[in-house]
Amino acid sequence: MKGVRLGIAADHGGFELKALLITALKDSGHDVEDYGAYELVAEDDYPDFIVPLARAVARSEITRGLAICGSGVGASIVANKISGVRAALITDPFSAHQGVEDDDMNIMCLGGLITGHALAWDLVQTFLHARFKEAERFKRRLAKVASLEK
Repeated sequence: MKGVRLGIAADHGGFELKALLITALKDSGHDVEDYGAYELVAEDDYPDFIVPLARAVARSEITRGLAICGSGVGASIVANKISGVRAALITDPFSAHQGVEDDDMNIMCLGGLITGHALAWDLVQTFLHARFKEAERFKRRLAKVASLEK
């Protein structure tokens, strides 16, 4: 998925992984918008970075996002509070593509203290190469999810 605008955000727990992923993504030709944190501050709060990323995804300012905190759980919880966001904590390649193909996941959450760098890069590549299947049953399910946001 080259030429697509990506966003990435992390708190202190995902700071190191975010930096590595930004470099790898840019080296692979991706346009990456960094939503912070911009410096390592052990007391920072993941919503301060994940919410602006999630809002940008919801407004279609960026196509897909990567949200990273220590475990990935908090990032997933807060991202899903934003209407139009479909975020999930991903730890395996199957979920990285299936979440997009069947559920139109637009933010992938990672645990910066849980997921190793090599696996994280594999998951990101899988997430970015996956496409929503557009099957009627998937659209029907997503409409039911979207109705909960109203």
